[in-house]
Amino acid sequence: MWDPYKKGFKAYLQLEKSLADNSIEAYLRDIDKLTQFLQETATMINPAEVDLKQLQKFLKWINELGMTSSSQARIISGIKAFYKYCLLENISRTDPTVLLEAPKLKRALPDVLSYEEIEEIIAQIDLSKPEGGRNKSILETMYSCGLRVSEVVNLKISQLYLDVGFIRVLGKGDKERLVPIGSSAINYLTIYLKHIRVHTQPKPGNEDIVFLNNRGTKLSRVMIFLIIKGLVKKAGINKTVSPHTFRHSFATHLVEGGADLRAVQEMLGHESITTTEIYTHLDREFLKKTLENFHPAFRK
Repeated sequence: MWDPYKKGFKAYLQLEKSLADNSIEAYLRDIDKLTQFLQETATMINPAEVDLKQLQKFLKWINELGMTSSSQARIISGIKAFYKYCLLENISRTDPTVLLEAPKLKRALPDVLSYEEIEEIIAQIDLSKPEGGRNKSILETMYSCGLRVSEVVNLKISQLYLDVGFIRVLGKGDKERLVPIGSSAINYLTIYLKHIRVHTQPKPGNEDIVFLNNRGTKLSRVMIFLIIKGLVKKAGINKTVSPHTFRHSFATHLVEGGADLRAVQEMLGHESITTTEIYTHLDREFLKKTLENFHPAFRK
């Protein structure tokens, strides 16, 4: 009964929202959960007939399945998106999700590296090997520009404007943004491109990719993770560090330095300012720790 609606919703997410395939699959799984509930409770009706009371029962049902608060919130978000589509397509005249409340989530603050720790991690790179120069330019670029790991592995030579200090990044949903790049990252990128990458023959389709492995193809996300994991271990840093930690650190250091939140949002490529606001919480933690360490009243 719901299959035509699911197909239409999928097309809407692909064409109008330009979402990645894995995000679309996650949304469709959320709708599958709702239809599973309707089947199991023998109330299989079309989307227009679903009301708030049924959605509240559905919420109770997924809670009893033992789902975490974050999983429940994720499903509700998917159903809200589905009903937004239903309103646009006149499948439903009202939105039953308007008053549907998701469980309150406590946002976990990610581990952040200090500038000194980032320097220490980068210092572990063996520059006597060709991949050392490549890895140094990767980490310098990640920290300088606050890139997602997917943005690093897909970065193209044609997106580099090093002479004017910018790179063009293709982010989530194929949204483009211009990000300033620091002089240190420019320096190591230039060395890599001119003296290291030139000795690697790119495989067809990889000619424009910046960072190549020794087989001439682009690096995988897992490879970047393993590179960082190895360097963190060598540096003796006992924190949970992933490629995303460099992005978190980039944003946190900007906010700690007094950067405008809208500017940080623009550089990170966040669609909503609320996503960027997590860094104000991190900033408050930084301020609190600074007071505890340096203010006499806090040392009593």
